[in-house]
Amino acid sequence: MAADSKHRAAIFGCAGLTLSANERCFFEDADPLGFILFARNIESPDQVRNLVAELRGCVGRADAFILIDQEGGRVARLSPPHWRVAPAAGRIGELYVVDPTAALEATRLNGRLLADELLALGINVDCAPVLDLRFSGAHEIIGDRAFGADAVIAGTLGRALCEGLLAGGVLPIIKHIPGHGRAAQDSHKALPVVDTTRVCLEETDFAPFRALSDMPAAMTAHVVYEAIDADAPATTSPTVISEIIRGFIGFDGLLISDDLSMSALSGDLGTRAQAARESGCDVVLHCNGEFDEMKAVADACGALSDTAAARVSRAMNMLEYTEPDGDEADRLALLMSGKRTHAG
Repeated sequence: MAADSKHRAAIFGCAGLTLSANERCFFEDADPLGFILFARNIESPDQVRNLVAELRGCVGRADAFILIDQEGGRVARLSPPHWRVAPAAGRIGELYVVDPTAALEATRLNGRLLADELLALGINVDCAPVLDLRFSGAHEIIGDRAFGADAVIAGTLGRALCEGLLAGGVLPIIKHIPGHGRAAQDSHKALPVVDTTRVCLEETDFAPFRALSDMPAAMTAHVVYEAIDADAPATTSPTVISEIIRGFIGFDGLLISDDLSMSALSGDLGTRAQAARESGCDVVLHCNGEFDEMKAVADACGALSDTAAARVSRAMNMLEYTEPDGDEADRLALLMSGKRTHAG
């Protein structure tokens, strides 16, 4: 993608299976960096391909970002009968405890299969892997979406999933940086506040993200970390973004906010968009397809910065497509059943 600073620093959802005339006009005028799909936008492979083509036609870019949350397990916008049921990260994390080699191979295979399934539809960005850790007593919004409670395992398996996605021509987005795992509330509904010390956070929650700081893109957490900034969640905290995400973690890729319409954030949609951009998010994400909300976000978020455009270009250069072997699904099924197998 030849991104430039003319594109709106936003990623938008849409309302249904096809675009309305109003949506087409809006997207043509707003020229967002990309779009995100949800279950409401998905009926069949041909329909998804047509919708993706419609969206890209609005902005005149054949490689515009099309995002989806296709993690596996309970977070999968593509589902049977047309698409495979991919394993949850937690299941692969359990396999790692028993057989690390098998788990690593399974993760790479799963990443490659996800990429093949998405790219066949024209989708080129997957909002995965989840690098958050799983903590006892925390809200189950993360739960088995995480690889587990061990930061080293999460980083190791997270990298393997990214490698599989990149080899299949799909960009991964690591999330929810710098860590959502300890949250006692679902940030879709309320603002989580974490009171853990900074030293502990650096050793645990932040560690998988630091291990994958070279990845192309990351999505922020709508979580307050009292030890760092007691007044604002990461998404709208200049302190968290500069000191932790860009600083301690060392992430210099494209930073995307989590969904601005989530209840963890306060203020109207324009205020939220402006706060996220001013705090250091390169791009803001708005998911629900509500037309008036999208207009408010577009008016407030501004254009992509030159720095962000360079990050987009670097991200695209990380794609290293290789032809699939053709037996990935069978090999993954064997590994997940507990039967060791090796390629070659």
